[in-house]
Amino acid sequence: MAEPNIDPARVAALRGFNRFYTQRIGVLHERLQGGSFTLAESRVLWELSHLPADQPGLSAATLARTLDLDPGYLSRLLKAMKLRKLLRLQPSPTDGRQQLLTLSAAGRRAFAPVDAGSQAQMAQVLASVPAVDQPRLLAAMQTIEDLLGARRSERPPYALRAHRPGDIGWVIARHGALYADEFQWDIGFEALVAHIAAQFIDRFDARREACWIAERPGAAGQAENIGCVFLVQARDEATGEPEAGVGQLRLLLVEPAARGLGLGARLVAECTQFARRAGYQKLRLWTQSKLLAARAIYRREGYQLIGTEPHHSFGHDLVGEIWEMSLA
Repeated sequence: MAEPNIDPARVAALRGFNRFYTQRIGVLHERLQGGSFTLAESRVLWELSHLPADQPGLSAATLARTLDLDPGYLSRLLKAMKLRKLLRLQPSPTDGRQQLLTLSAAGRRAFAPVDAGSQAQMAQVLASVPAVDQPRLLAAMQTIEDLLGARRSERPPYALRAHRPGDIGWVIARHGALYADEFQWDIGFEALVAHIAAQFIDRFDARREACWIAERPGAAGQAENIGCVFLVQARDEATGEPEAGVGQLRLLLVEPAARGLGLGARLVAECTQFARRAGYQKLRLWTQSKLLAARAIYRREGYQLIGTEPHHSFGHDLVGEIWEMSLA
């Protein structure tokens, strides 16, 4: 294969980073912390242990594509894992000719310490970075994933990053303007958003809370913000005390010009993934019955409506809704 015409200094820089990163996170170890599985086996177990609740399993072909593994190698790997009773096969509910893979009870028990060990290992990596710098680290990792993770034609026309100075003001202003324009809500809503945003900054804990800002190239090549969402520690409204094991999704917004890209669903999914890594057992959100597009996204993600309450706010009679999703 002919080498592309790339500056050798850039190639050397990328190789240097690769050596540094693999050494830093310890992936050169044959087996992962907390278990006796190879890296390939752990990847299979991880994918099967994190299937959505409504997905009955994965076919071997889908698993090979997801993990970018040679189908022949994966077939031998799965055969050995089935002999160890880590996996089970069941017919697809939609196509009886297809067999779907899931974890057996023994597989889940065996993978639990591996997953916990990996979680602890990554927590140690983050703990070595000052909390104020952790959003920069995560944003840089997201940038690398965005650029190398898929072909450009397959990637969405936007990028997600952590918040930085100026973003919180934008979140407040855009919520106020958009909801006034689309629903005629008064400035009381902007005041509420400002209060929520100020609490996020005052209480920010990078281990358990996050903000995602979606951006894309704008005029003259300058990036423009097109969406946002926050994941915070849920708190008792009266006392302000944290609710153990409960996270709260807040301030989801997608600019009108960016709707139709799947951005809202992507932002909500990022919250779910972060909440799992942070160890939350449940997620909660508050919304209004008339926000139909947002409600549809929450429902597809797995949230369930658990309560409603009529109220008069922002100049209108509204019906507030509480939605929750279990992460157990």
